[in-house]
Amino acid sequence: MNVITNSDIKCNVALVGLENVYDPEIGLNVVDLGLIYELDFNDVDRKIDCYMTLTTQFCPMGESIVGNVKQSLQCSFPEDTVEVTLVFDPPWNYERISESGQKFLNKE
Repeated sequence: MNVITNSDIKCNVALVGLENVYDPEIGLNVVDLGLIYELDFNDVDRKIDCYMTLTTQFCPMGESIVGNVKQSLQCSFPEDTVEVTLVFDPPWNYERISESGQKFLNKE
């Protein structure tokens, strides 16, 4: 998993929560899919910036996934403001899927 962050400890907490956010069409969570690109934690302003992508720009469940990511981060860090930004550069590809995610997808 290549998530860029400025706080490894907080990022690990965030990723544990985000493992419960699934792409409903694929059945795999956003962490194992490699959809989370960056998590920035601003302790002074109590703000979290999450930069993520979707498997395609036209993902029909995109709005729902983004909303669930925001809700998960808000639950993990209730005192902080959360902003989720969709980015498509670099574009998502299958190589971003974790090893356990690849195992899951090969079993179907």
